This record gives sequence, C-alpha cells and structure tokens, in this order.
Amino acid sequence: MNHGDDSIPPLPEPTLITREGLADGSLLAQIRSRLLPGMVVRSDSEIAESLDRTLAPHRPSDDVWIFGYGSLMWNPAFNFAESGVGVVRGWHRRFCLWLEMGRGSPGNPGLMLGLDRGGTCRGVAFRIPADQVRNELLLIWRREMFGTAYVARWVQARMADSTVPAITFVVNRDNPRYAGKLSDDRAAQHIATAAGSLGSCVSYLENTMAHLEELGIRDGGLHRIAAAIEHRAAEAAS
Repeated sequence: MNHGDDSIPPLPEPTLITREGLADGSLLAQIRSRLLPGMVVRSDSEIAESLDRTLAPHRPSDDVWIFGYGSLMWNPAFNFAESGVGVVRGWHRRFCLWLEMGRGSPGNPGLMLGLDRGGTCRGVAFRIPADQVRNELLLIWRREMFGTAYVARWVQARMADSTVPAITFVVNRDNPRYAGKLSDDRAAQHIATAAGSLGSCVSYLENTMAHLEELGIRDGGLHRIAAAIEHRAAEAAS
C-alpha cells in the first residue's frame, strides 16, 4: 500500500513478540509496566488457571491444534509439529477490538482482529505434540489471554483431509474494548494512523493480508479496509 500523506509518523523500532520473551516473562513484565488506568490483566496464576480450564476436556495423550487467524499465522512464536490451512465455521475474522496499547494509544486507538460470531474463517491450524502441549500453550496464553478481550474456545477446524478439534481465541463481546461492527471507513481511519510499541496497525493489516495471500486465501473484509485506506491516502495527496 502507498499511504501518501496519511501515513503514520516514524516510530522507534517496535517490540517484537518472540518465543524467548514469552518464555522468560519479559514481554508480560513490559506490558504490565505500561498498563493504562482501568486496564484489567490476569496474574500469572490466573493465566495458568484459564489454561487449565480450557484443557480440562483434553486427553493428555492427544496432540492439540491451535487455530490462528491474525498474527499467530505469521508470527506464531511457539513450537509446533505441522501446520496447514484450516476452516472454522460459525466465526469470522474482523477488526473488532480497540487497542490503546501495542498498536494504538489513548489519543488514537488502533484496532485488532478477533473472531466474531457468524460466517466462516480461513486461517492456519498448528499441531502441538502431546508432550509439548502444556509448555507451548502457556506461551500462547501469555500472549493472547493476559487480558480479558478474548475467550479461549474449542472449535472444529476443517483441514485438507480431516476435521480436528482446535483451540482458538474469539472476541469477548462483554469486554469494554469490543468495537462491534465498524464501517470500513471508520476502521480504515484508525488502522491507517494508529501505532504503538508493537508497531503500526497498518503493518498488522498488511502482514495478515500478505500471509493469507501466500496461502491462497482472500479475505473480502480486509481487502475492503485496505481499499478504504488507499482511498484516504489518494484524497490526502490530491
């Protein structure tokens, strides 16, 4: 995308989400040190308890699949044995979570993807071997479940030759950060200009779209927002 005069100003080098930062707790420590007033996050013990509840129906001898639809696709930061395109029905990918940290600020909140009710979503399913499940899922929980914006949920992911139970992260509609169904123009306004310690919202959009395209997946909603950003840039340049 060529963002013209509507692009965000230069930023310091963004913080990278890495397996090492999740494993040693440094990423969580950094997030907790920057919390905004009123922001609710889970303690280490609450994160572990949430993981235990989700794994309660799981047999320890079985592998676990994780379904990713945003940054988990292009930066998983956990170990897995295999991955492939998966399809989940009853949920769709949408920019529906406000961000005042990470890729936004209180003065210019960004937007993050979540799975919202209805439709179908194509993404990437990752298989974690049974003997690595607890350790690797804990890293994912520290990344996705340190706050209360997502709900971990078991879904059925249809793969090329089978359907597997998988864990994914759907939006918590009761969370104050839930943005609901925004117009493409309003979403584009925030995504085109918001940024934070993890980088810009527009780079998050571009990375997600690029990875989907590599997999042969076209997401109409993301393309509409990208077109709206291009339109804003063209208007600003004229």
